[in-house]
Amino acid sequence: IKRTSPPPQMSTFDGPSRESCSVRRERTNTPLQSLLLFNDPQYVEAAVALAERTLRHGGESDAGRAAYMLRQCLSRAASQEEIDELVRGYAEDLETFRSDEEAARKLIAVGKRPPSKDLDPGELAAWTMTANLLLNLDELVTKN
Repeated sequence: IKRTSPPPQMSTFDGPSRESCSVRRERTNTPLQSLLLFNDPQYVEAAVALAERTLRHGGESDAGRAAYMLRQCLSRAASQEEIDELVRGYAEDLETFRSDEEAARKLIAVGKRPPSKDLDPGELAAWTMTANLLLNLDELVTKN
């Protein structure tokens, strides 16, 4: 780690420089932070992993999986309205990825970790988009 050259993510999230100690960080929220969380390969790869975990352990129904994913991300029970909204978004994404399997395969191949071969690429990609959305929520990203 170079002390004078912090990772780009640190500057996007207004992280302090490593040259001096910082007791408290300022709270910020900028569009660049959302773009980074939605598009950076590291975060997309995390979304793929969360989607795989959800498909394996979240149950058989879409509502059950949405509730599982919300619980994993937010450490609280989801409201029915939140579950319904996630399931609607998932259904739209699933339709898109089922009609364009190439796009689904490209999405789940982001990062260094290969996607699971035993899961349907369209379904995995749709849940990846749902996971990506949840991983970008203010409730998850910001403290307090």
